[in-house]
Amino acid sequence: IQLQASGGGLVQAGGSLRLSCAASGRTVSDYTMGWFRQAPGKEREFVATIRSRSSGGVTIYADSVKGRFTISRDNAKNTVYLQMNSLKPEDTALYYCAAGERLILSSVRSGVSYSYWGQGTQVTVSS
Repeated sequence: IQLQASGGGLVQAGGSLRLSCAASGRTVSDYTMGWFRQAPGKEREFVATIRSRSSGGVTIYADSVKGRFTISRDNAKNTVYLQMNSLKPEDTALYYCAAGERLILSSVRSGVSYSYWGQGTQVTVSS
């Protein structure tokens, strides 16, 4: 599966952005699809994930984004989205989408569990 992330940009605090992760080669619903981010000088961190269709499509969020971000999947477009509302300056980072197969629940927050990665898309939130 190949992944192409897009939708980043510059937004003021309190604003919204929607990131897209378009997949080709395989069907996104067959994978656990995750979003991660990395800010300058910081380690990559988990943002959100949506499990495969066979695992019920359960969504899981980092505490820092819960209630503000929503991950979703459009099977017809073979695309995963990350809707980001009420953005804060601390959300500024390079955002990556990733795909993993046969992930167990306890591993979905770990980037090493995902085998396929898209290029990053930059999100900058100004105060």
